[in-house]
Amino acid sequence: MSVKVIETYKNNLQNYTIEQLRYITAEGIWSIGQMYDHLIVVAHEYLDNVETCASSKEEQLLGKTEFGENLFKNGGFPPIKIKLPDELNSPPNNSDSIENLMSRLDQVIHRVRHWESKVGTINPNYKVNHGGFGWLNAKDWYDLVSMHFVHHLRQKCELDHKLVNVPNNI
Repeated sequence: MSVKVIETYKNNLQNYTIEQLRYITAEGIWSIGQMYDHLIVVAHEYLDNVETCASSKEEQLLGKTEFGENLFKNGGFPPIKIKLPDELNSPPNNSDSIENLMSRLDQVIHRVRHWESKVGTINPNYKVNHGGFGWLNAKDWYDLVSMHFVHHLRQKCELDHKLVNVPNNI
């Protein structure tokens, strides 16, 4: 996985004011800052699962679900909005500063680079179960980080368009 997509998010982050970053357009719609928080939290969860696979000692022969197979065969999420169950869908943090989000993105980039050359050496039968995709190995979890960032580019574009008429100091 390349860190280019994460770098793109990082570069775009500099274009927002704190007011724009935290602006919520409607109930149930995340702000741009919440979307960034979600991406960072999930990336760390996925990378934690890479680490779990790397330290595993027990092979898992079960595989992916049909949705998981299609996800990886297609190289990414379908262009649809995915709603998580309410218990997994608490609103992301909306109070981070631009500087803190930048630092958190740097941490994700550091972890991605750390695993970049190692992920291919981990036994592909060392797996962690994903609730929707089935049993994923370290490479799957690693690739999922990039796929998830790419998936949210469309949401970012939609949110950016709603900021056009938002003053810089709401």
